[in-house]
Amino acid sequence: MSNLSTFTNGLFKENPIFVLLLGMCPTLGVTTSAVNGAGMGLATCFVLILSNLAISWVTNIIPDKIRIPGYIVIIAAFVTIVDMCMAAYLPGLHAALGIYIPLIVVNCIVLGRAEAFASKNKALPSMLDGLGMGLGFTLSLTLLGAVREFLGSGKVFSIPVYSEDYGMLIFVLAPGAFLALGYLIAVVNRFKKA
Repeated sequence: MSNLSTFTNGLFKENPIFVLLLGMCPTLGVTTSAVNGAGMGLATCFVLILSNLAISWVTNIIPDKIRIPGYIVIIAAFVTIVDMCMAAYLPGLHAALGIYIPLIVVNCIVLGRAEAFASKNKALPSMLDGLGMGLGFTLSLTLLGAVREFLGSGKVFSIPVYSEDYGMLIFVLAPGAFLALGYLIAVVNRFKKA
């Protein structure tokens, strides 16, 4: 598998949200706006890239009996860095994302890529896999957040597009996340078949 296909798998063929349907908790929880989706996606992308790199380096050192706990400790270290940096430099976004930042540790995308890819490959392909999956996750969350924000409040990235009076409140609330995600998955599946 080439480095380019390793990178593009996460964007299209194995998109974590629209194809693999992984990481639904933050997907549905934080995408009330495009900014929140982008922030969560970029935080997860950072963790994916660096944890994949670190795991590819230490995979032969960690005994099989403690492999998963070892991976979780590595992932938790990078999540702690993201959490502390966001709290210091982006307090508004940090407050909006809340508990979902620490939950990156147990996000099935991150742990799944560590187990399925990083533990079996060298550093560069592992980093590219993390970058591809992370960017695919970021783009998906940003798109979902933009759709929900547009339909719910008439804005995209907090820029007014139409009057908020015409927004559909359901898309800002939890049920709107399911509706918007379902329609976006249907659109993605339609384009994949074409």
